[in-house]
Amino acid sequence: MSKKIKALALFSGGLDSALAIKLVKDQGVEVIALNFVSHFFGGKNEKAEKMAEQLGIKVEYVHFEKRHTEIVKNPVYGRGKNMNPCIDCHSLMFKVAGELLEKYDAQFVISGEVLGQRPMSQNSAALEKVKKLSGMNDLILRPLCAKLLPPSKPEIEGWVDREKLLDIQGRSRHRQMAIAESYGLKEYPSPAGGCLLTDPAYSDRLRIIEKDGLLTEENSSLFHLIKYSRFFRFAKGKYLFVGRDHEQNEKITELKDTGTLFLYGHKTPGPRMIGFGDLNEDEILFAKELFSRYSKGKGNTEVEVTINDKVYRVLPVDMEKLEQKIKMYQIVG
Repeated sequence: MSKKIKALALFSGGLDSALAIKLVKDQGVEVIALNFVSHFFGGKNEKAEKMAEQLGIKVEYVHFEKRHTEIVKNPVYGRGKNMNPCIDCHSLMFKVAGELLEKYDAQFVISGEVLGQRPMSQNSAALEKVKKLSGMNDLILRPLCAKLLPPSKPEIEGWVDREKLLDIQGRSRHRQMAIAESYGLKEYPSPAGGCLLTDPAYSDRLRIIEKDGLLTEENSSLFHLIKYSRFFRFAKGKYLFVGRDHEQNEKITELKDTGTLFLYGHKTPGPRMIGFGDLNEDEILFAKELFSRYSKGKGNTEVEVTINDKVYRVLPVDMEKLEQKIKMYQIVG
């Protein structure tokens, strides 16, 4: 009896990775989907789970936050337009998947990459760089554009039929959408918005963290705080994060122990705040007055705030001076 062929798939939950899995699975290969989780993308979400259900596969979540942070800091092939080290990132995912082949008794790895879909990170040269840096060589199969690339080991060995793979290239997604319809695949997410490192506003904030020498795994809470809140920078490594709404306040509360200061209203509804770094008296006063400004009191009445479990009174605020300080410290975007 011949051995069952298995493949590991890089699975974001999006259309391309779903189609790549479907193409290989329909050839009798057992596919195990790997969703890679970093501080900037991935993780359990309803759309990915629904897509996996449509495909009839199980999703395994692979946490590689620490290793990914290191390649964000020092990418071999540099970054894209923003903070995104796409070539190094894809290489790392393939590398980690390769390390998991034995665990899952799998023979090769697939992905939904399309030749030319991303001009800088998915051209022929970039795909070769990914293969080389990952150390996976010819064990990588890209089913959506395989006919445009040299045959991989899975094709040469007959694990998959090359003739049943595709030759999609370019940025248009019309073919993928038509194929998805023919397969009956629905409710797939749009291709935009997957990785925070491609977002200009987020990248601008992260560059500040990097400039201040805090782009490290030890300070990874900052990577999350800058996406959940208003961001104020007093000086190098001295920040204030302020919630905008209930959801952001909840996220800030989850991370309250990662800062040096946790501020919230005492009997007065308002934003929750985390101070990071050794804040001085003036900076703490700014935080108190900012709470008053954003609270129901709008800075016009006396309020009380709790800072690290101690209650403080905050007098009505000089709004003109406060607005000047907001303009001085706030990182807009």
